[in-house]
Amino acid sequence: MKNKVGPKQPPAASRFRKGQSGNPKGRPRKSRADVGSAFDMVIERTLTLTHSGQPREVTLEEALQQKTYQEALAGNRSARREVLKMIAKREHWLAKSRPQRHTVERLMEPTDPTNAHAALLLLGIAEPNARWTDGNDANEHLLLEPWAVQAALDRRRGWKLTEKEVSEIRRCTRAAETLRWPGGTPGSER
Repeated sequence: MKNKVGPKQPPAASRFRKGQSGNPKGRPRKSRADVGSAFDMVIERTLTLTHSGQPREVTLEEALQQKTYQEALAGNRSARREVLKMIAKREHWLAKSRPQRHTVERLMEPTDPTNAHAALLLLGIAEPNARWTDGNDANEHLLLEPWAVQAALDRRRGWKLTEKEVSEIRRCTRAAETLRWPGGTPGSER
């Protein structure tokens, strides 16, 4: 059977042999003169602008940024978006170029039980325990409100409490008998 010659079937003598490249010299390399794009060459050009009677040379990029700022101030929405993008880009660059500081600032106040008690009373999470108030105690004893304790119990989502935990919760909660305990909690049937 002879090889046919026609469209998409060149003569056998002119076909590439198996393993032979169709482009033996390969793709031509870029010359070093082609380092930047046409846009890069245009954007690097300088313009002479006169501002308040003073001539000043600026790059085309800086001139475009100034024009965008002016349009943003005039109310152009797309110019505003561009300015916000420029600001975000600058902030990102500043964050990367700043030296990393590893200092930790202490923002907590020293432990003060009366301050915590006052906060619990102010927020309605607790109330003074009438059984413990004798006027001589600097730290008055508080009882937690049932709604706050119930919220904490509901967050446990199935964690079982020990008998000691149940006892402590009962001791520190006003109207502890109204609480709904997580299933399987020992001593919760009382």
